[in-house]
Amino acid sequence: MRHLHLLLLAITLLVAPVIARAQMTLLMAEEEGCMWCERWDSEISQIYPKTPEGKVAPLRRIDIHRSTPDDIVLEKPLFYTPTFVLLEDGQEIGRIEGYPGEDFFWGLLGVLLRDGGVTIETSG
Repeated sequence: MRHLHLLLLAITLLVAPVIARAQMTLLMAEEEGCMWCERWDSEISQIYPKTPEGKVAPLRRIDIHRSTPDDIVLEKPLFYTPTFVLLEDGQEIGRIEGYPGEDFFWGLLGVLLRDGGVTIETSG
């Protein structure tokens, strides 16, 4: 019986950090005909899921003209496309309004993630 208790304790200690980890998502609000959304798609969308940022905060797209899904809580309405909103367990923790180009996008996203408590390892 003692071994069973120790085994259950060990399993709890291993699983607890996984259960307690917040789920991050990068929400992209877009609309049809948005040239900046298309530019983001051509420059970033194919590589994003393969990056450390994409693994930490997978992308979720919504149409800006539709109702915000019930599982998302925003600090303010969405007005511009694209708008990228970093969510933690569905709650907004920061946003990037517009697409400032590839170089600035990664830097701004890095700041949002850092402010959300996530450190992304960079090379060099």
